Amino acid sequence: MPRVKVSVVVPVYNTGKYIDECAPSLLGQSLPADEYEVIYVDDGSTDDTLARLEKLAAKHPNVQVHTRPNSGWPGAPRNLGMSHAQGEYIQFVDHDDTLGPEALERLYEFARRNDADVVLGKMSSTMVRPRRLFRHTVDACTIENDELMQSMSPHKMFRRAFVEEHGLRFPEGPWILEDLLFVSAAYLKAERISVLADYPCYYWMKRDDGGNNTQHRFNSRHGFWPNCRTIVRQIKDGTEASDDIDALQNRLLHRLYHVEILSRTREPEILREDPGEQKQRFEAARELALTEFPAAVREGLPTVSRLRSELLERGDFDGAVVLAERVREVKARSEVGGLRWEGGRLVADVTLDLLRGDGEPLVLVERDGRRWLDPELLAGVPGTEDGWEVRDPFRLAYAELVVKDRDREDWWYPEGDLEVRLEPLGEGRSRLVASGRLLLDPERLAGGRPLERGVHDVWAYVQLLGVDRMARVIGSGTPGAPATGPALTGGRLALPYWTAGRQLALDMDQRQRRLGPDTADAAAANTGRGGRSLPLPFVATGSGGAPARIKVTVSALTLDAELIPAADGTTAELRLPARLALPAGRHPVTLPKTQTPVAHAVVRDGALLRLEGPAYQPGTGRRLLDSVADNGQVRRVRRRLGR
Repeated sequence: MPRVKVSVVVPVYNTGKYIDECAPSLLGQSLPADEYEVIYVDDGSTDDTLARLEKLAAKHPNVQVHTRPNSGWPGAPRNLGMSHAQGEYIQFVDHDDTLGPEALERLYEFARRNDADVVLGKMSSTMVRPRRLFRHTVDACTIENDELMQSMSPHKMFRRAFVEEHGLRFPEGPWILEDLLFVSAAYLKAERISVLADYPCYYWMKRDDGGNNTQHRFNSRHGFWPNCRTIVRQIKDGTEASDDIDALQNRLLHRLYHVEILSRTREPEILREDPGEQKQRFEAARELALTEFPAAVREGLPTVSRLRSELLERGDFDGAVVLAERVREVKARSEVGGLRWEGGRLVADVTLDLLRGDGEPLVLVERDGRRWLDPELLAGVPGTEDGWEVRDPFRLAYAELVVKDRDREDWWYPEGDLEVRLEPLGEGRSRLVASGRLLLDPERLAGGRPLERGVHDVWAYVQLLGVDRMARVIGSGTPGAPATGPALTGGRLALPYWTAGRQLALDMDQRQRRLGPDTADAAAANTGRGGRSLPLPFVATGSGGAPARIKVTVSALTLDAELIPAADGTTAELRLPARLALPAGRHPVTLPKTQTPVAHAVVRDGALLRLEGPAYQPGTGRRLLDSVADNGQVRRVRRRLGR
C-alpha cells in the first residue's frame, strides 16, 4: 500500500454548505487519492456539519472525521488532526478555503526536492493584497529571509517529523493570534524553508456571510495584547538583540510592530472605530510598544510610520487622528507611456508617485541641509510645527507591478523592476518617484505558463515614506478603447485595452473584447496582396522566431495555419496550406471567436492562389487573370510549360 505523503488537516465548526464548496478541491487533487488523507476535525458543531462530513467519509476512503467538544478556536482541532496524521507532510486548510488542483502534488514534490521543513505555497486571496514574498520561487532559505513574515497564516505544508521533533502545537481555546505563534515558532526552528511561487496553491477568499473575518479581535477574553506580547518574546528569545535597525531580530519584529501596533494609530481603523474603544486599543498598543519593542524597531521605520510611532509613544491620540485624516487623502498616481508589443511582450514605461488630497505631489522640502516632510501633510499635527525630518527617504521604499486574473483572483508579477528615485521639482522641493518598464509576456507570466483565458488587470503597489497604496495602473487613453494593437501569442489573441476607469487591462482569448472593433484601423491598413502568405500588421507573436501553429476558419472550413514572426517582432505572416477543400472564389479568413476577416483566400480548383488583405480590391486586370486562371485548358498548358 502506498505511503501517505500528505495529511490535510481541516478544523471545522458550524461550517454547513462551505464544506461542500471546499471538499471538491481537496478530493480532486492530482496527487493519487491513496497517497494523501483529509482529516476533518469537528469542534462541536451544532448544525448539520458533522452529518455532511460523515457523508463525505462514507464515499471517500482517504477522508476521516474526528470530533471533540467545542473549544471555540481552531487551535485544538488542528492539534487533534496532527495527532492522527500519518503523512510525511501536513498541510493545514481552513474549511471555507480551497486548494489549486495540483497543489498537494506540487508542494510535496517541491518539499522533497529541497528537503524542506516548511513550504509556503503561493496564495490567491480577496482578503489581503498580493505579497512580494511570492514574486519568485525560492528553493531554500531560513528565517534570515525576513520577507517570510509577510505570510503568517498557517496555510502551509510542514514536515511532520519536524513538527514532532520541536513539539510545535497551536495554543488551545479562544487564543487570538494562534497562527502567528505557531508559524513564527516554525520559522525560527526550521533549517530549510521553501517558497513555491509559480502555482496558486491556496485560495483564501472572503465568505459571502463574512464568517471567515476575525470579528472579535480585541475581545478581552481572547487576550489579544498578552498573546501579542508572547509572540514578541518568542521572537526575541530565538534571535540575538542588537541596536542595529537592520539586525534580524529588529527586522522580524518590524512586521508585528507595523501590523499589530501601528494599526491602532492609522487609517482606516482609528477613523472608523468608536473613539472610546479605539483609545483603549491605542493605550494598550502604546504600553506594549514601550515595554516590549526595542528602540531600534521604531527607529528603523520609514518617515510617516516613525511619526505615527512618535505620537503613539507620547500618548497623543488626537494627534494620531489628525495625521490619519491627512494620510487617508494621499493617493497614488500612475503614468503609462510608450505602450507597444515588443518581442511578444506587452511593453510600457510606467511612473508612479504620491499625491496629497489637493492633487499636488507629496513633496520633500530641503532646509538647513536636511530634508523635511511635506508641511501640507503635517498641518494641524501636534509636535510638527517645526517640521518632521526625513532621515532616509528610501527607507523600506519600493514599488512593483502586479497583474490580476480577474476571474480567478490570481496575482502574477511581470518582468521588470521599478526603481525609486528622488526627482527635483525646483525651489528646494523634490518628490519620490518609482519608474520602470512593464514587460508582460502572456505566454510566461503565470508561473512560466500562459495566462488563462480572461481579463487581466495591471496594478501597482507602492510604499513610499511609510505610505503604502495599491493602485490601478491608469493611462490617458479613451475608456473602453484599445490601448495598443492586439497580438497573437501562442495561437491566442491578446487584446490590450483601457477599462471604463482607464485601467490598463489585457483580454486573453476574447473573454470580453472582440477582435473586430479593436482592429478596424489595422485591418483596413492591410491592403496588400500576397502569395500563399500575407503580412498581418497588427499581430505580434512570442514564439521566439519559430512559426506558431494556429487555427483559422476559411469560410466554414477550420484548419491549421502558420504564423511566421517577422524579424522586428511586431508583425507576422499568415501562411495557409497550398490545398483547400473549398469551391472557387474569394473566402474570408478569420481567427477563432472572431467575425472580422484578417484576410481573404482566393481559391481555384481546390488550390490556394493567394491571400489578400481585407481591404484589398482587385483591379480589372487582376480579375481577368483570375478568370483565365480558371480556364482548364489554359491551366493544362501552363502546367506543361512549367515542367
